[in-house]
Order: sequence, then structure tokens, then C-alpha cells
Amino acid sequence: MTGVCLRAGQRKGLSKVSNPKSAIQNLPLLVLRAPSHLDYLPLMLRILCLGDVVGRPGRQIVHQKLPALVRERKVDLVVANAENIAGGSGITANLFNKIRSYGVDVVTLGDHIYRKPDIFPTLIGSERVVRPANFAREAVGRPFTVVTTNSGIGVGVFSLMGRIFMHSQHASDPFAGANWVLDQMPASVKVCVCDIHAEATSEKIALGHWMDGRVSVVFGTHTHVPTADAKILPGGTAYITDLGMCGPYDSVLGRRKDRVVKFMSTNMPQHFEVATGDVRLCGVLAEVDETTGQATHVERIEVKGENADQAYDADDKNPDKSHSID
Repeated sequence: MTGVCLRAGQRKGLSKVSNPKSAIQNLPLLVLRAPSHLDYLPLMLRILCLGDVVGRPGRQIVHQKLPALVRERKVDLVVANAENIAGGSGITANLFNKIRSYGVDVVTLGDHIYRKPDIFPTLIGSERVVRPANFAREAVGRPFTVVTTNSGIGVGVFSLMGRIFMHSQHASDPFAGANWVLDQMPASVKVCVCDIHAEATSEKIALGHWMDGRVSVVFGTHTHVPTADAKILPGGTAYITDLGMCGPYDSVLGRRKDRVVKFMSTNMPQHFEVATGDVRLCGVLAEVDETTGQATHVERIEVKGENADQAYDADDKNPDKSHSID
């Protein structure tokens, strides 16, 4: 801070002294400084977390709306779950590269991570994508990553998969998985982000409290339905149970509502095609103190788009239309 210099004994009445200039020069110098805690103002990182990107409609709205959102809100880091980006289930190397080009810095994944085998080399080679950290150590992909923002701040990112009502993968204890990742994280990394990909709200909330004060931002994915509980926990962790999805909301979790309703009402198999109506981008924006890793603000983000003109394109190779809506 710039100091303000005054001479001891300096007063308004100095004009009455026979030689004011000489008198002032002979007075001892005092330097007044602002309090030391104002000498350094910590950088507040703005971290945008996006819910499951579902198929072509989800890709389209991220492509259309994310760049302006990043500029307007001065976002430093974008994390997105993209396990449903390819035809509604899985991710390909091509679509990973595309979503990165749209402005997503780190991609998290969940139970559909291995649906498209051509993603395997990317999972091994890229530091911009992580698998659930509580998968087996032999599972393909990184359990966590550390990336550097444009301002030079290292941010750790990892994901965990829940076990309650999650049928397609046999993940290990996510509580122990969180501890393992945080033990491995470099001590210099103060800011961490975790995606809990899970079905049960109780499991996500419990994990949020488990990591409170140790992780800067904890967000839930997988259900595709945004929750209204964005908050800062007592230890300084920004938390939300589910971000919702970036995709079509005139649907059942991103799939055509007529097909899902018919299946549920008749028990007869249906092709669950990706829907196209009422496309929205949903997530949270958190502000984090880069010196402490604690969040100071969190808010839900929801940007409405238009109906998608089609559900699939050439990037959706062999889309999964099985009767599954997760």
C-alpha cells in the first residue's frame, strides 16, 4: 500500500511560523500505513460447474451459451460432467475434444464412462478428464487431476461414484475414496472440486459433510434434476445435491417422455431416444478464496435455450437407445 507522509507536529497554524518551510523540514518524519491485512487481497476464483451434458441438445446449448457466460461472470474454471454427451450415454474422444473447445476445462465422468471404448486413450493421456476415484486402482483413467487457471492457481478436481441404487458399477467406499484423494493431493493445492455422481440424495449430502472444510466445491450429478439446496456448509465448502443437466427438460431425465411413460405404464420395452424440447444449461457458480480454499459464495445457474432441431447427429455414433434413463 502507498504510505501517507506527515511531519510530526504539523498543524494548520504553520503559516504563522517565520520560516514554515525550514520548520517542516526539521520535524521528524512519520509514515502512516494502512493496516497490514489490507496489503494483500486474496484472489477470488470463480468456478462454474455444469450438470450432465445430455446428447446433442446438451452439447448445443453448452456450445451456444457457455462462452458468453464465462465472459460475463468472469469465470476462471469450468468443470462439466459429460458422461451422457454421446447419444445420451458415454463419451467419445471426438466429443471430449469438442466440449473442451467450447470452454470446458475439466470433464468428470460417472457410470457410463466406458460405454465408448475409443475414449480409453484419452482417459489415460489427458489431464483434463477424470474417472471416479473410488473405482479399482486398475480402472482406466486418472482418479484426480490438478490444473492451473489463467491466473496461475492450481485447482484439484476429482469425482466419486455413489453406491446406493447404482447398479452398473461396483465402486468401492466413496468416503474412503475421498480421503485417499485428499491425502494424495499436493499440499500446495488449496482449491479442490469434487463431483459426486450418485443416485441417493442422502449419500450425496453425507459425502458433502464428510468433505466439508477439505474441499472447496462439492456438487452432485447423475439424477439430471436440479436441487434447490445450494449453500456453503459450516466448514466453508460450497455444496449442492444435484446440478441438474445441460439438456432437454421437456423429457424424462433427458429422454423422450412418450417412450418412457409407455414403458412404465405397459412394461413393454421402448427405445429411449434423447428428447429435444426446453433445452437448458444448469449448474452452479462458486467463488473460492485461493489462499484458504474456502468458498465465499455459491449460486445456481440456469440458462434457457431453444428447442433442439434434432436429437442426434454424426457425432452420436451408435447412440444408446436402450430402456435406461440414467
